[in-house]
Amino acid sequence: MKKTHLKIKTGDTVQVMAGKDKGKIGKVLQIFIERNRVVVEGANFMKKHIKARGGKDAKGQILQLSAPMHLSNVMLVDPSNSKPTRVKIEMQGDKKVRVSKKSGTAI
Repeated sequence: MKKTHLKIKTGDTVQVMAGKDKGKIGKVLQIFIERNRVVVEGANFMKKHIKARGGKDAKGQILQLSAPMHLSNVMLVDPSNSKPTRVKIEMQGDKKVRVSKKSGTAI
């Protein structure tokens, strides 16, 4: 069963609430709905070792990438006051709208 409405979307600004990068703020680059994971820009870095392939001029390298983290470890940042907030879903007319629980404004 696939979730149809998430409280965090690609492009949102979130704050990391737990883990080694606690307190960092970044933009959501990617969401994996089936695994409840998000990739946050500038947080949860991992190193990937690439082996040299090809001719004698080819070199190996170590890449630094942002790895996915669990959705429960991030919290949406309210654009009106720049503080992390929980989100509720309200109906405004025929549309579902995300609303900040702290300030009550639509996101």
